[in-house]
Amino acid sequence: MEYDPTLAALLAQPWSNNVCRGYVIYAMENCSFSAEDIRRVVAELYEVFDCRGLEEAEAHFLDSPY
Repeated sequence: MEYDPTLAALLAQPWSNNVCRGYVIYAMENCSFSAEDIRRVVAELYEVFDCRGLEEAEAHFLDSPY
């Protein structure tokens, strides 16, 4: 894997659940999701953040078809 200084700078920042939620909201708004769907996803993120660790979430992403 090639070194990416932009990615390295992002990874050096502390994790923030609220920043992650903000990115998800931006993405859903950009895809024209309804306000109700956005609220449902944001509410689910609260649950997921409490139940899953960073490594588990990364593995799930890497194994996903998305």
